[in-house]
Amino acid sequence: MPLKIATWNINSVRLRIGIVEQFLSEHQPDILCLQEIKCQNDQFPYKNIRKLGYEHIAVHGQKGYHGVATISRRPFVEYSSRDYCGMGDTRHLATITKAGGKPLCIHNFYVPAGGDEPDPAINPKFAHKLQFLEEMLELSANANGMDNILVGDLNIAPHENDVWSHKQLLKVVSHTPVETEFLDRIRDQGNWHDLVRAKIPVDEKLFSWWSYRARDWDASDKGRRLDHIWSSAELAASLSDITIIRDARGWEKPSDHVPCIAVFDLD
Repeated sequence: MPLKIATWNINSVRLRIGIVEQFLSEHQPDILCLQEIKCQNDQFPYKNIRKLGYEHIAVHGQKGYHGVATISRRPFVEYSSRDYCGMGDTRHLATITKAGGKPLCIHNFYVPAGGDEPDPAINPKFAHKLQFLEEMLELSANANGMDNILVGDLNIAPHENDVWSHKQLLKVVSHTPVETEFLDRIRDQGNWHDLVRAKIPVDEKLFSWWSYRARDWDASDKGRRLDHIWSSAELAASLSDITIIRDARGWEKPSDHVPCIAVFDLD
């Protein structure tokens, strides 16, 4: 059986539990990593998730903001989180499960958006984002002698074809050179592989986020690829499929992000 892992910034899991249930029922991933759940641990809709067969749920939430959760059909060996930048934000969750008879660590990230002005001297939010990225340089795709997967809303669209207009967004937070170069360093230094672009050529426009401000998001199609799935080289070699569920942007009460799915031939 293949291993199917999905990532999705849900933008409030309680508000959008209906489309989470829809996604799980229709696509049946083995593991779903959610970001921006916007609830405390005891407020997470465990019952809704478990009734669909996802018995294993790790939640790292906080009141009203941020928060990540990883839900799984497979048991967790353990899970932990790191307080990046020491700010108390719930932006990271690492879960260890088994796949292909070996341990597998899945890092679930919600990187800070960074505000509107790409200048750390005048914008504390952007300074926070850069510090967060600096600390992510320590991550290795083969840490602790096991394969690792890194998923989540990284809030950076790294390539020219990851945004609707490279020229118009060069000075817009999420596509500035300092951010895209940082993300490249994290990927290359940690020996990570960008699985989405491993399957979908870089010369093809590809988005996972469309602003709520657009009157008709589909027609205007001014998107960005902010959501990512990375892995170690060994896992990348077993990748069989990548899917971005674009239609989810048009579901009832949608998130501004859509799910991304990776399938591995492991088991």
